[in-house]
Amino acid sequence: MNLSFVTVRSITTIIGIFMLATSSPVQAQEKLLRTLTVTGEGVENIATSLAEVSLGIEINGRSANEVQKEAAEQTAAVVDLLRSRQVEKLQTTGIQLQPNYDYSDNQRRLKGYIASNTVSFRFDTEKVGALLDEAVKSGATRINGVSFLATDQAIAQAQKEALKKATVEAQAQATSVLQALNFTPKDIVSIQINGATPPIMPKMQADYAVRASAAPPTTVIGGEQAVRASVTLQISY
Repeated sequence: MNLSFVTVRSITTIIGIFMLATSSPVQAQEKLLRTLTVTGEGVENIATSLAEVSLGIEINGRSANEVQKEAAEQTAAVVDLLRSRQVEKLQTTGIQLQPNYDYSDNQRRLKGYIASNTVSFRFDTEKVGALLDEAVKSGATRINGVSFLATDQAIAQAQKEALKKATVEAQAQATSVLQALNFTPKDIVSIQINGATPPIMPKMQADYAVRASAAPPTTVIGGEQAVRASVTLQISY
């Protein structure tokens, strides 16, 4: 009888020690997984020193061959001008030839043809107004749109600064929350960069009329471009 009691007691003691030993890692793991997740945002404003312009050449006439030829000649003159001014990212963005109909009296009559070519380029914002005046004199008939942006180098630097601001903001949020709850922030468990990209700047639409030679050059004013970034931190406490 005493032997059985000793045996049972020994087994109970062993089980208790085993449970104590196995519960410690679980508790430690639960403490390790106690984290706070915060997201910080950063914004860096930079000057838009470049203007991205879309120019159009549109010709109306009775003959398809005639309008296409004239549009090609005027486009070549505009492109030569732009190349001489060493604009950036010069490219053809559209070539069209379409019939022009008259729909009066409930009838469709062919009036002729419309040929249109479009080119786009980038140029210094402070100088682009005078260049637009020259382009119109060379043959451009429309300014389809103007948008403003910073240089690639300025955007890259702004992205880094925006990420720094976002990281500092996330850390400040975590510190404020944990201190309010009487907890102490410990290690950063994970970091997620949600991006640092500039927004697409809206285009300024414009119809352009040829100005007299004595008129002052067209004034074009850029502005600022906001580069935004967000960073998510998971912090243990």
